[in-house]
Amino acid sequence: MKKSESHFVNIRGLRYHVRSWGSPHAPRIFLLHGWMDVSASFQFLVDAFSREWHVIAPDWRGFGLTEWAREGYWFPDYYADLEALLDCYHPGEPVRLVGHSMGGVIASVYAGLRPQRVERLVSLEGLGLARHTPDQAPLRYAQWLDQLKDAPGFRPYRSFDAVAARLRKNNPRLTGERAAFLARHWAKQLDAEEIALTSDPRHKTFNPYLFRVEEAIACWRRITAPALLVSGKLSEMPARMKDTPEQLAERKDAFRDRREVELPDAGHMMHHDQPQRLARLIEEFFDGTPVPSKN
Repeated sequence: MKKSESHFVNIRGLRYHVRSWGSPHAPRIFLLHGWMDVSASFQFLVDAFSREWHVIAPDWRGFGLTEWAREGYWFPDYYADLEALLDCYHPGEPVRLVGHSMGGVIASVYAGLRPQRVERLVSLEGLGLARHTPDQAPLRYAQWLDQLKDAPGFRPYRSFDAVAARLRKNNPRLTGERAAFLARHWAKQLDAEEIALTSDPRHKTFNPYLFRVEEAIACWRRITAPALLVSGKLSEMPARMKDTPEQLAERKDAFRDRREVELPDAGHMMHHDQPQRLARLIEEFFDGTPVPSKN
């Protein structure tokens, strides 16, 4: 495995953990993880890169080794956190962004908010959540108020092997070796008999903010960078979004300069299932080499 280094920086009042691989003098890539994941999740992808990159991957607020936010979690904070991270690690220059799932939403919306800051964008199933309608708001707010009175928690594990087993249950394509590696970053030892997840359990709380796909699409339409949209053929995400073919096309069509690739034998966690194929796609895209396109 390629060796990573940990850095801790102050980002908007929080002690942020940032993992990096490679020489600071190499071309730079930012890897942005998804919900309930951590930066170390990209280890297999980084190992599969064929050329030297300076890879920078933060643990988002409330995930991994980054400090938890006392006031809770609001999606716009991630856009501001990303901008602060870019200003810290790559000030004033366009960047290459790769985002998975939630990280893909953050990267792509940010690319529309700050088009001049993004040189190339890779979104790994980062097209957002299921659509919501205004009439869903009252129940959502009520659920949020109820959960504020009863803080959520994660069940403890007896061992890291149990955590690895849970990861493999979630993703049967995950090898035992990779699951064992991830378990050591996904969880931490509290005492001799208890292992706990590193993420803040408040991420399980209903967010009163409804995902508004119309707002995301409006942001994506402002993107000027070429975009690579990658999906896993075995992924459950299309079913979770509950889009009609026309609605899914509307999301994708918002990316004016895009290429689409579907990875075979890969689910939503494609960077675990097919890191070699994904690494090749990303490097070809960043180098300007044509990749298969559906648009």
